[in-house]
Amino acid sequence: MRYMIILRVTAQPATPPPADLMEAIAKLGEEATRSGALLDTAGLAPSSEGARVTLTGGALSITDGPFAEAKELISYALFEVRSKEEAVEWTSRFLKVHRDHWKGWEGEADMLRVFGPEDFTAPA
Repeated sequence: MRYMIILRVTAQPATPPPADLMEAIAKLGEEATRSGALLDTAGLAPSSEGARVTLTGGALSITDGPFAEAKELISYALFEVRSKEEAVEWTSRFLKVHRDHWKGWEGEADMLRVFGPEDFTAPA
């Protein structure tokens, strides 16, 4: 099963990410890729560079960012794992790397299971 992990920063130190953090992230990413769990990952630009498309009452509206949320999305990762618990483990390890190497950084990650063909019944 696949999980999309969306990472948000909630508190960030004024200093840039330390080199040992970036090294630890790269090492964890290599491990996850070698295991076959990590399919894709990337950073996300600030919401000020995005837009929100909304459908309400049959009408489309487009709102340019930044969005009202105080928390910025910073990256995503797509995992192929055997269980939700495995996705939680990879996600927890990523946040622990931040805790261990960048004092004061705080964030949260949403884990969303991605539907696959097995989740839909074939047309009769």
